[in-house]
Amino acid sequence: MQTEQDLLSGLALASFRLNGQFLDVAEGLARPAGLTAARWQVLGPVLDEPLSVAQIAREMGITRQSVQRIADLLVAHGLAEYQPNPAHRRAKLLTPTAEGRRAVSGIGPAHAALAGRLAQALGEEELSATLDAMRRLSATVDQLIRVAPTDSTD
Repeated sequence: MQTEQDLLSGLALASFRLNGQFLDVAEGLARPAGLTAARWQVLGPVLDEPLSVAQIAREMGITRQSVQRIADLLVAHGLAEYQPNPAHRRAKLLTPTAEGRRAVSGIGPAHAALAGRLAQALGEEELSATLDAMRRLSATVDQLIRVAPTDSTD
């Protein structure tokens, strides 16, 4: 029988592997549109509304510094721009340009095809249940970390 610690380790290792797989897939989907997975990851959250670099980092679960680096590259390449932030004078908001929106929309057909193949392989019900479970797990980990942060001084 697996212990709770074995289960946690298994979840972590499976999520690390899945993250690597998703990054590989994202690179393949983004490349024909002239993007990288990292650029897509930073542009994605701002398609609906402008966000600060810190907000993007929190939403995507990555460091603010790496988002800042990618955001600056997006701006330099004309795929995004910074706008004033009425809530914070120094933390500007990132928003995609028309060119950035076109690049992301170019990913759509291949993304839809992959989603269809995945849904067919797993079944839509299992795919939906997996997404729900992953969201619950992520929310629970967030809550546990806020209550009793882990010691990361090792």
